[in-house]
Amino acid sequence: MTYEDVRTIALAFPGVEDSTSYGTPALKVKGKFLTRLKEDGDSIVIRVGFDEREMLMEAFPDTYYITDHYRDYPAVLVRLSKADPQAVCRFLERLWREAAPKRLVKDYDARA
Repeated sequence: MTYEDVRTIALAFPGVEDSTSYGTPALKVKGKFLTRLKEDGDSIVIRVGFDEREMLMEAFPDTYYITDHYRDYPAVLVRLSKADPQAVCRFLERLWREAAPKRLVKDYDARA
């Protein structure tokens, strides 16, 4: 999986737009952060709770990890070259549902 795959998945959700964050490509929904590509070109940042992060890193250490910078943030890094595309898709949808205006989510669900 590549960042272009992530981008294609995310841009299918209403309101998602290309952006930048810390000088790297990012995706936002109505200006709210969804994910960004890390400087290594192979990892993205996603918001998750601390418990979920620990579970992911324990179960799939080659895919999910953090650096010291993210230790105190509810986020995990996803190594795209090792990631399950369906899992990434589910994360992106969940993140989109959390960040998108309720009206966008309602309209999206009505069309599904």
